[in-house]
Amino acid sequence: MLTHLSLFTGIGGLDRAAEMAGLTTVGQCEWADYPTRVLEKHWPDVPRWRDIRTLTGEDFYARTGLRTVDVLSGGFPCQPFSVAGQRRGKEDDRYLWPEMLRVIREIRPAWIVGENVENAVRMVLDDIIDDLEGINYTAQAFVVSAYCSGAWYDGKRIFIVAAANDGGAPVWRNAQFRANARADGGRDHYGRRAAEPHARERRQVESRPYGVLDGVPNRVDRNNCLGNAVNPYQAYPFFQAISDLMD
Repeated sequence: MLTHLSLFTGIGGLDRAAEMAGLTTVGQCEWADYPTRVLEKHWPDVPRWRDIRTLTGEDFYARTGLRTVDVLSGGFPCQPFSVAGQRRGKEDDRYLWPEMLRVIREIRPAWIVGENVENAVRMVLDDIIDDLEGINYTAQAFVVSAYCSGAWYDGKRIFIVAAANDGGAPVWRNAQFRANARADGGRDHYGRRAAEPHARERRQVESRPYGVLDGVPNRVDRNNCLGNAVNPYQAYPFFQAISDLMD
């Protein structure tokens, strides 16, 4: 059984992608109330933390009986980088990558899948790659459009994939992982295009994967959740590639 821990879980987009690839989610961390209720409905038996600052290696072991996991994922808050905000980057108190890095350091997963908005490439990507390499991981980033997962909106996201150099993950080459991940149309950390998108002719009917519907219960909460959520089909190829390499 391949195990998965998610940070900044939201409504479980990365968790769903991981489980589609055969991983079992053994822990989640989400501070907001409404997404937590969604997680409680769909993952009722999974241990959950409400504040990443309370998730330590020892507490993870106490609640799960596990010292580590095969894959740790996290869509650390995008507000410090999003073009919809003030883009204060590291000066924003919602910049929680250092806390995610601390959890990685304490739990030492074999693999890491990080996710954020495309603008993070320009603001903090090099620092994140350096941080991961500094704790003995090999890391690479991909920018992938939602078009490539069959969606009718652009929705570019950056995925940072890292493998432990201590034997916890199989040895992997960039070309091998890129082929396995099938990140069509994405660019890697060095700006190289993986392949041309196969869906450019599609009409973008929404700038986001949701609309505005009157009369829907909890409409504002639902829209906020969807706006922050990760498209599982956009992330799935990375988890499947990891699963294939671990098999």
